[in-house]
Amino acid sequence: MALPQEKPKFDAAAYLAWEAEQPDRNEYIAGEVFAMVGVRQAHNIATLNIATALRAALKGSPCRVFIESVKTRVEAADCFFYPDVVVTCDARDRATPDYISHPLLVIEVLSESTAAFDRGDKFAAYRKLASLQEYVLVDLAAKRVEVFRRNAEQHWVLYEYLEGETIEFAVLSLNLPVSTVLEDTEEEQPES
Repeated sequence: MALPQEKPKFDAAAYLAWEAEQPDRNEYIAGEVFAMVGVRQAHNIATLNIATALRAALKGSPCRVFIESVKTRVEAADCFFYPDVVVTCDARDRATPDYISHPLLVIEVLSESTAAFDRGDKFAAYRKLASLQEYVLVDLAAKRVEVFRRNAEQHWVLYEYLEGETIEFAVLSLNLPVSTVLEDTEEEQPES
């Protein structure tokens, strides 16, 4: 999330029509669109590591795993986001080919340009989704995975997982080693 586009304000239907014609992805927040910035290789690898593991584990179930290019609609916040990884098990999401609206799990891989937004306003918007049970932030620099899980009282509780530990995705009854998420994400530092 970086630069506001110089476009007139849209409603959700106009955004979807406009976005379908764009060469690049743009998120939508209450009538404004924001161009998505490119990501580092490590970010893309972590996203792929997670999606691949989840897809393999959920094969044969009614759940579907999507990465980066599938929008998630948060109608109550008037937003469309492109999460890094999103899982839905809700049949209603098969009826809207341009987006999903009932995710169980949303995962964002943090970058310097998006970390504050992903932790703040984006999470606040996602919390308005009644279906969402877990919101996950992957911090590659800190080698940490934070799972925010909705409890029975509808409060969000943080569970932190570090290198050498195993992440619990309780909503899917799945476990994933942090090492699987971090595999091949080390970036070489350029020589000075």
